[in-house]
Amino acid sequence: MDLKDQLKNLFPDHEEKELPKEEESTVWLQDEPLLCKYEKRKGKPITIIAGYNGAQSDFKQLAKEIKQLLSVGGSFKNEEIVIQGDYRDRIMQFLQEKGFKTKRVGG
Repeated sequence: MDLKDQLKNLFPDHEEKELPKEEESTVWLQDEPLLCKYEKRKGKPITIIAGYNGAQSDFKQLAKEIKQLLSVGGSFKNEEIVIQGDYRDRIMQFLQEKGFKTKRVGG
């Protein structure tokens, strides 16, 4: 006997209702384009995303999504997302699909 059957026995008059699923629609309000920079630190390539002017928690979530998309390491420091490796093209494409304006800086 699973949990639903047990609850039906306890509350026979209760009718189960399905909650409508809310679509995930995030509108990003961005005045300036996000800057995708390429740098080398200690001889290793990194991609820096800067220029976001929204909530810090949203930017941290965006950093997490980018790291998961690319399966690479990175961090969020000083209002910038630092991604290990040169992934400017893929990051810019991902950001544009999310509704951001992007600008490539350097090389």
